[in-house]
Amino acid sequence: MTPSGRGARVDVILSLGVIALGIAAAVVAFSLPSAGGYSRIGPNVMPIVISIGLILLGAVLLIECMTGGWRARTPDDPAERGEHAFLPGAFGWVSAGLFAQVALIHTAGFVIAAGALFACVARGFGSGRWGRDAAIGLLLGLGVFLFFVRFLNVNLPAGWLHPLLGGAGL
Repeated sequence: MTPSGRGARVDVILSLGVIALGIAAAVVAFSLPSAGGYSRIGPNVMPIVISIGLILLGAVLLIECMTGGWRARTPDDPAERGEHAFLPGAFGWVSAGLFAQVALIHTAGFVIAAGALFACVARGFGSGRWGRDAAIGLLLGLGVFLFFVRFLNVNLPAGWLHPLLGGAGL
């Protein structure tokens, strides 16, 4: 059974697009050097796996499309999908948190920047408890900071907390 209608044409185009993306990724992957070190696995192995996966996924989508359409199609109506209206205030708070983190990370340090980001995102999601949110953000930021610095040996900026954190961080 072949698809009919505008939605079915879009399904076929998307399926063929995924196949084309997989083929393009395969061309690039096979142009990468394949020489590996002691493990005999070169830098082209994962791109080849991904490109094969994309081609297979596109083929499955195309077969499904040709045999009656995609199953469990997402409804076109946003309310039926359970989407919520755009909230400019929430968007503003989350954006402000991201900008604050970018502005603070090199001067105030990772922990304080992460705390500011967490507090702003929590406010964007409707929390009104600034003190609690900032404390949770600082504790989570400190935990992530110590994990990266102590266990993964990745230097993160300690910033204003450098005297308290000792040798951890930059």
